[in-house]
Amino acid sequence: MSNALARESSPYLRQHADNPVDWLPWSQQALDLARAQNRPILLSIGYSACHWCHVMAHESFEDEAIAGLMNRHFVNIKVDREERPDIDRIYQVAHQLIARRPGGWPLTMFLSPGDQLPFFGGTYFPAKPRQGMIGFADLLQRIATIYREEPEKIRQQGQAIRQALIEIEIGENQNRRGADITAIDSFDAQLLEAHDSEFGGFGRAPRFPQPAILLQALNRAFRKTPGDPVYRAIDFTLGQIALGGIQDQVGGGFFRYSVDDKWMIPHFEKMLYDNGQLLQVYAQAWRLTGDRRYREAVDGIVLWLGREMRSASGAFFAALDADSEGVEGKFYLWSPDEVSALIGADAYEPFSYRFGLDQAANFEGRWHLHGYHDRQQVIDRFGLDAAAYDSQHEEARRRLLAARDRRIRPGLDHKVLTSWNALTIRGLAIAARVFMREDYYCLARECLQAIRDECWSDGRLLAQSARSGKRLPAYLDDYAHLLQASLDCLQYEWQGALLDFAIQLADKLRELFEDREYGGFFFTAVDHEKLIQRPKSWPDEAMPSGNAVAALALLRLGLLIGNRACTQSAERALQSVADNLNRTPLHAASFVALLEAVNRPPAQLIVRGEPDALATWRARILPRLQPDQAAFFIPSDAGDLPQEIAQKQSAGEPTAWICEGFSCHAPMQDIEEVLSTIEGSDP
Repeated sequence: MSNALARESSPYLRQHADNPVDWLPWSQQALDLARAQNRPILLSIGYSACHWCHVMAHESFEDEAIAGLMNRHFVNIKVDREERPDIDRIYQVAHQLIARRPGGWPLTMFLSPGDQLPFFGGTYFPAKPRQGMIGFADLLQRIATIYREEPEKIRQQGQAIRQALIEIEIGENQNRRGADITAIDSFDAQLLEAHDSEFGGFGRAPRFPQPAILLQALNRAFRKTPGDPVYRAIDFTLGQIALGGIQDQVGGGFFRYSVDDKWMIPHFEKMLYDNGQLLQVYAQAWRLTGDRRYREAVDGIVLWLGREMRSASGAFFAALDADSEGVEGKFYLWSPDEVSALIGADAYEPFSYRFGLDQAANFEGRWHLHGYHDRQQVIDRFGLDAAAYDSQHEEARRRLLAARDRRIRPGLDHKVLTSWNALTIRGLAIAARVFMREDYYCLARECLQAIRDECWSDGRLLAQSARSGKRLPAYLDDYAHLLQASLDCLQYEWQGALLDFAIQLADKLRELFEDREYGGFFFTAVDHEKLIQRPKSWPDEAMPSGNAVAALALLRLGLLIGNRACTQSAERALQSVADNLNRTPLHAASFVALLEAVNRPPAQLIVRGEPDALATWRARILPRLQPDQAAFFIPSDAGDLPQEIAQKQSAGEPTAWICEGFSCHAPMQDIEEVLSTIEGSDP
């Protein structure tokens, strides 16, 4: 018999609908029930593609005896962290305060029923004691006994967490020094200190790509020579990631992270937000270096998005599961005999040399493809003609993909999330700009339209498509990333209606999320459900800091339309994180980008002219822009323009204005002069 989760739209919640646990979704009714029955809340947070969430579900939540303990002693609430990132964010911080180590998923927290303050927590617990970990059944018994017999201890622990959260909030809001411009150089130094010169990346396994760091490192590399240590570090790291098993070498796209230092064996889930960001990273990396591996990585992501992740409306789904047929990674694994039979003997030897099929199995007795050797090494080893090898290799990949598509597929999380789609729109728009690919931009434009149709309602954003049947209010990240994405689309194709939409987003962002007292932006809106904390965070995580992205987007829009209120909001946001930024800029790469933009405004180009001539200028200029530069190509007859743009008029030949901050150069009509000025405008 199903529990209350059977009525939910979230694939993750529905995965638990047949558990013998009396699960409830997070709601006022569930909280009221816990309070009325004076039973502690067992809060379990995860997501549909999470392997260890599945493991704990199979071991514990499907076990009748454990479910009986949960139902007898607790009110059990299940949360999809992708639907409620506000709840997840708060209780991840609380877990770190309790456990003195970072959290993760599944997150398991025990809360007091009256105030939802946590008094104990952890992540994955095995059903029975194992490797020094307490068994979940024993933990449940122990928590229930403590709650019943030692209420004062529970109360004191909850109050200690409340005080710690207050102190975090106070500490975050006491930044009074200005952001130090030397934090930019400190970012470089911390990046190089953390860089792994053997395998690439920053820090040790488990290895996450950390796109926010990669993007800011690329920004810095554009200002340096190929021999500079920062340039070499980012180029080496991106090359290693592209070669590794963290990239799906058959079907394209990137998995969430690698469990080893070599980027070889991933955690096999594929997340939309990772791939949206890595589109930006690898497009800009190709722009920097011209390395074909980076263009191939972009092509792979786009093909995967279109083939496996696109909804009928043009938006993109959230994630692919790590497991298929209940086994992690099974969908992606091979044997040498299977590959040889599929691609033929002639192709097999170079393919196996490139991807390690001639070496020992690397994942539970089977082979996950990892680039042990790059393309040129294969060509040199076997004395192959480059063009012939490329054709042979692509045919081998096509055959493997066709064979893999006949397997039982991993589960698809069909949620359409606003912020994740916005990151993908931005990635597609930037890739379209770098490679001048109209097909990439069409995907971005259609996705943006789908998000506007499905997630914009009554002048406010929803966090996910209304087609889900839920109307969850949007978070800061939704507004911030969608505003950025809109501005990137405007560079490829000017649309007055899209500029109007961007201005509406900016106005709502400032109205609902801005901290008017201390600066910066809260994660939840001013009228959001009251929780134990209203978070306002500064560091980048798996996604770039919404606080920083909001400020960057407002700065860009403010400079474009001459709105000083927007640029002042950005400057206050920078001021609000000054102490943290000065201390650990590597953890705040997006704010480092904001610091650079505020102190050294990058070139912003406005070109007015007739549409046909503008198209020629756009094709010449867009691929030459650096990551922090912007260009907008606005027809002479465009109407309803902000005064800052409308006063820039062109009669006849295209005319360009290059601006840095609110100051603009004299208008230019020579495209070569424009390109020379842009390419020489960086400090």
